[in-house]
Amino acid sequence: MRVTFDRPADHVWGSILIERDDHVVYRMSAGPITAELPHDLVHFTVEDAMRVADGIWGAIAGGVVFKSMTHQSGRRPPHSADRSAALIREYRDRIQHAELLGGFVEAVAMQPRADLAKLIAQWFATRPENAPPPDAVRAAVTALHDAAERWRAVPVGGTLSLDWPAHRKIRPSRVGRR
Repeated sequence: MRVTFDRPADHVWGSILIERDDHVVYRMSAGPITAELPHDLVHFTVEDAMRVADGIWGAIAGGVVFKSMTHQSGRRPPHSADRSAALIREYRDRIQHAELLGGFVEAVAMQPRADLAKLIAQWFATRPENAPPPDAVRAAVTALHDAAERWRAVPVGGTLSLDWPAHRKIRPSRVGRR
């Protein structure tokens, strides 16, 4: 899946062009953009670095269409809206966990001298079984810093295109498949 982040003037609402592997194209609203790393690019970077297949970007690759997305082109598969809703129901907890991971790694990236073990314990206190390994967090922080440098190099009016791996996407469970 090809994902292209637009870089408009500061504080102008940006958008993301999503070209899925099934040749369906969507545009997603990205909120106000600045030279700082956009929220959705944070998630893309963290989920990619941590090889998360069942997060936000894996969900989109697997057929989920969020409310912030509008269809641009390509023939949508039959029953795609029903399939999207079913995938969201099935993977809601994992998608929300990906939101938490993105926010956590972004917070860690802003506190380079923080005690990582303590931060992990604080952020994942209610669900310690979902706590990420420290090495994975460090790798994601490095990826986030690299992504921030690439983003700052994108001129106003430019774009940053990235590829999401085809194998890293959600799929409906066997139970309930038609």
